[in-house]
Amino acid sequence: MKLYDELSSWWPLLSPPEDYEEEAAFFARVFTEHSRRPVQSVLELGSGGGNNASFLKAHFAMTLVDVSPGMLEVSRALNPECEHIQGDMRRVRLGSRFDVVFVHDAICYMTSEDDLRRAVETVYLHCEPGGLAVIVPDYVRETFELETEHGGIDRGGRGMRYLSWVSDPDPSDTMYVVDFAYLLRETDGTVHVEHDRHVEGLFSRAQWLEILHQVGFRAEIIPYELASIDPHGHDVFVCTKPKR
Repeated sequence: MKLYDELSSWWPLLSPPEDYEEEAAFFARVFTEHSRRPVQSVLELGSGGGNNASFLKAHFAMTLVDVSPGMLEVSRALNPECEHIQGDMRRVRLGSRFDVVFVHDAICYMTSEDDLRRAVETVYLHCEPGGLAVIVPDYVRETFELETEHGGIDRGGRGMRYLSWVSDPDPSDTMYVVDFAYLLRETDGTVHVEHDRHVEGLFSRAQWLEILHQVGFRAEIIPYELASIDPHGHDVFVCTKPKR
């Protein structure tokens, strides 16, 4: 996907860090209110450009893992005090455990039940006994909608505007598609256009809960309580790892 590879330097213009303050405050509350142990260390898998971490790091020691070198470079510039590690959430093994393991919308790139199970196993292995996992897919099957979105900002002499288009070519499988169109204005004023297709995973609540329970978590679903988002349109999976 171009956005996380050759276009990764444009990420802060598509999704500015300052837009994440309310969202990060919500997750900080979820971590502290639902954890059965004091929360000091947080592992974020699929941390991307580090936007949530830029706020969460004020409260927790953050370790950030992402598969994309370009996105890690963006995050290091924003969060130089955080540890950054390149790795795929299906396979990475750090040899350490954390009070909270957090996976935001990067979980959407798990497009099969096998991929999803492997990612959840990684979460479980890195979670302290009695610790918490918080996983936030963009959609579950029950909340999925065909929709479009647009945005983008100007910064540092460059500008970006994007249109995203969510579609589901085959409702019988576990995937949907997000097509992005980017208008990119360089510092010299030239503008070029890029198309970028993201294939993402879509699973029912029952599939999610079955995998979480099979791996060993005790899981519940809570609403995504942000002022700008319908709380009934997004599921947050809050999962406790038993102490024994």
